[in-house]
Amino acid sequence: MKTTASVPTPTGSAMPAAKYRAFLDVNPVALPDRTWPDKRITRAPRWMSTDLRDGNQALIEPMDPARKRRMFDLLVGLGYKEIEIGFPAASQTDFDFVRSLVDDDAVPGDVTVSVLTQSRSELIERTVEAIVGFPRATVHLYNATAPVFREVVFRADRAATVDLAVTGTREVIAQAEKRLGDDTVFGFEYSPEIFVDTERDFALEICEAVMDVWQPGADREIILNLPSTVERATPNVFADQIEYMSRNLSRREHIALSAHPHNDRGTGIASAELAVMAGADRIEGCLLGQGERTGNVDLVTLGLNLFSQGIDPGVDLSDVDAIRRTVEYCTQMDTPPRTPYVGDLVYTSFSGSHQDAIKKGFAARAVKVAAAGGDENAVPWELPYLPIDPHDVGRSYEAVVRVNSQSGKGGVAYLMSTAHALELPRRLQVEFSRIVQRHTDTYGGEVDADTLWAVFADEYLPTSAAPGLQPWGRFELRSSQVGTIDDEHVELTTVLIDSGAPVTVNAKGTGPIDAFVSALHEFDLDVRILDYSEHAMSQGRDAKAAAYVEAAIDGQIVWGVGIDSSISRASYKAVISAVNRALR
Repeated sequence: MKTTASVPTPTGSAMPAAKYRAFLDVNPVALPDRTWPDKRITRAPRWMSTDLRDGNQALIEPMDPARKRRMFDLLVGLGYKEIEIGFPAASQTDFDFVRSLVDDDAVPGDVTVSVLTQSRSELIERTVEAIVGFPRATVHLYNATAPVFREVVFRADRAATVDLAVTGTREVIAQAEKRLGDDTVFGFEYSPEIFVDTERDFALEICEAVMDVWQPGADREIILNLPSTVERATPNVFADQIEYMSRNLSRREHIALSAHPHNDRGTGIASAELAVMAGADRIEGCLLGQGERTGNVDLVTLGLNLFSQGIDPGVDLSDVDAIRRTVEYCTQMDTPPRTPYVGDLVYTSFSGSHQDAIKKGFAARAVKVAAAGGDENAVPWELPYLPIDPHDVGRSYEAVVRVNSQSGKGGVAYLMSTAHALELPRRLQVEFSRIVQRHTDTYGGEVDADTLWAVFADEYLPTSAAPGLQPWGRFELRSSQVGTIDDEHVELTTVLIDSGAPVTVNAKGTGPIDAFVSALHEFDLDVRILDYSEHAMSQGRDAKAAAYVEAAIDGQIVWGVGIDSSISRASYKAVISAVNRALR
């Protein structure tokens, strides 16, 4: 055998990488004394759902009023207290939906609705008009601040950009004072759009200018929202930007510092979590990561990430399938099967080693739960490959282990136990997993619980246990009767079907199984029992038992399985199963 002294190195590609510049070369973000890496998240931030605005505007077919209302009701039901409900000045449809929530008295008193507007006086007037009558409402003002927008899109310098934000803030205050009564708790949010691409000194300058107008103080909070409108750098860079702002903003105690991550680089979740470590008090996002391009940060994943660390997310995510169904209905977008916590396959293992570890983990946990008096919540969750208990989010254990060509004995045994109440002995697990492997190699695909039972029955059980299978086996048990001879011996009378013909046999032994084995000697069979186990499969009047025997049949070692309402008959059937398999 040879070993190489060098490792393979990339040979390069034809892709035009030189067209692009590193983010930090364009917008240096130096924070050598950063403190966020040493911080821990110990409580949930404030959540703001933008499903009805950022999420809705990204849909191929935006939600109609009925779907919007369904989404709003879902968000309220989950416990979200800040919900952006639209851009009412942008369309009559959005305006009408906002007003419908007022007319229907649909907003609980502890929920704050938010509406977005650009910094134009006629849009601000229309926006404030839309929120008249809400118990709690926030106007969210934004303008783009990044150099490429200032220079290319708007042809405005820094001073003009600041003036636009300041003028808009004054107009928001004026319209609110004019139109909103004391029955509305009014709030204000400002976003320097494209914050991540904005020079940090200018981002600080424009936020301070807006605050000078709003004058935050006791009972007069301002929300400063810092969007990664397009995700452009690694999450640690975003965290540095957030910490810089958190450190340097004046009147920090009166600011709700908010982050609005997108997922263009696939790191929206990490960006949000690091932003919280860096000082963000509030996160804006969408359920299941809906939103422009690759989506806003996923509020469900963020919440359940906290939950998996023992932190209450502050919202009820205990039925992820119901959340998913509603989001899919409202957005008409499918949820990929690998979506964290929610996808069809996220609690499923196909790999044999993973399945074996999960099976052992469940068994060990069952012992600990029993010792805790049956209290599941008293035992910390520690299970291989399952970061949370699927039951806690409304999922069952049925799909945790699924069988395909990559599966091993652990997965097969787990499914036989959970789906069919059979606790296969370890050596039988090994044997049967090889049989399943042959099946998957031959037919391919996944083996579901019904198919697994058919494969098992065809190998170990008489046809009566699995309708539709072809008959097999020389022997079948017709009847049996046991009598006691003395304290150590019994006598057995059994009727067996031998190749279709009934045969009555009498035999003696030290017990029923020993006597049954002696009866088989009448057919010139050398049968020795090497291992035996049994268990109840259910309880009650219709209870059944399963018996397993490992036997040497004329020198060939095979397993047999029997199932019957009588444990004695199950034992006889297990011996017959082993004999039939040896002769098959």
